[in-house]
Amino acid sequence: MKIIFKLLFILLFVTVLALVIVYARGYRLDYKKKSLTSTGILAFTSYPKTAKIYVDSKLRGVTDSSLIMPPGNYQVDIKKDGYTSLSKKVTLKGELVVTIDALLFPLNPSLSPLTNLGIIKSVAVNDTEKVLIFVDKEISLDEVDKNGIYLFESGRRPLPFFPPLKPVIMKKNLPVGVDFETAEVTVSPDSKEAIFEFGENKELAYLLSLESENLTPFDVAFSKNNLFKAWNEQRQDNYLKILETYPEEFAKIASASVEIISFAPSETKLLYKANENLILPPIITPPLVVTNQTPETRNLEKGKTYVYDRKEDKNYLIANCQLPIANCAIQWYFDSRHLVVNEGKKIMVTDYDGESRQTLYSGPYESSFFMSTLDGRLVVLSNLNPEVNLWPDLYLVGTR
Repeated sequence: MKIIFKLLFILLFVTVLALVIVYARGYRLDYKKKSLTSTGILAFTSYPKTAKIYVDSKLRGVTDSSLIMPPGNYQVDIKKDGYTSLSKKVTLKGELVVTIDALLFPLNPSLSPLTNLGIIKSVAVNDTEKVLIFVDKEISLDEVDKNGIYLFESGRRPLPFFPPLKPVIMKKNLPVGVDFETAEVTVSPDSKEAIFEFGENKELAYLLSLESENLTPFDVAFSKNNLFKAWNEQRQDNYLKILETYPEEFAKIASASVEIISFAPSETKLLYKANENLILPPIITPPLVVTNQTPETRNLEKGKTYVYDRKEDKNYLIANCQLPIANCAIQWYFDSRHLVVNEGKKIMVTDYDGESRQTLYSGPYESSFFMSTLDGRLVVLSNLNPEVNLWPDLYLVGTR
């Protein structure tokens, strides 16, 4: 009798365990078909939270939450009053989890002034939150004394309303006739110094420190090419160190056949431009089961811009970068999952695969400059009152 009891206990234990495993893998009892059917999970997250979830136009709850659904194709919409919306088509397979991470932005973002000097030109400093600004006004003696090149650090939040600027060099310390509007800036890989070129033919060139004020410009007109070469080699060395974390097959292609624009802040994704037509072979074989569902592009065309994701071995075609690489109109968003794209009249944000485009900002701004900060906001150059003000200033766009 004891043996029978033990056998029944073991049989019950095995049955319960099997049911738990089957349930955990997403199988559910279909009462209509009188059978077990596989299901998948749609997991929803969003910023900001508590956005409404619509699946095939039906309200199914709010983020952050999950839905157990049968396999199939679904239309997913994430909406929140006062914010942009995310719309996406999703294919769900049995026993798998698909995550939808919605990044929504205010429909009416606020604008906060960051400077009040009047700026004729601004240049972002590499991947930092620093901006070089050029001031050149000739209305009064007091304003003329303020003319010069300054370094603005948008990440700093000091107590005064207008954050202090660090002077790089005052214009009175530069040769007479230097035209700031013709300035071109090349920043060193460590962002500690830069070469400033002036003139239509770049005939004037000065090496200036970005860490302290320069009282006397250091003329490098005849040696700048050697500095450019050394900086480029250092920059390539920095890229190669990051590429060492990528699959060897891709690293070889990236080091020989593409122009690296920038790595995502997490360094797990690469924005690049192809220098020749080639085929990117599959590297992770067999491919991962749960990956981004957006169709990828592995046939690279010369001159086109792509994003490569090393974790999933996926490659996506992105809208071409129309500006020079040093001032590329495409930048990484701080979360490494989105791109910020300057389209001239509006600034868009997209998923890193080029999908789910949303307007981040379409108010007034000088299209030659924009910058995404490390906390997900936007810095633009704008003149909000052009009838009485001749020059724009830096503004912080409250997108978060």
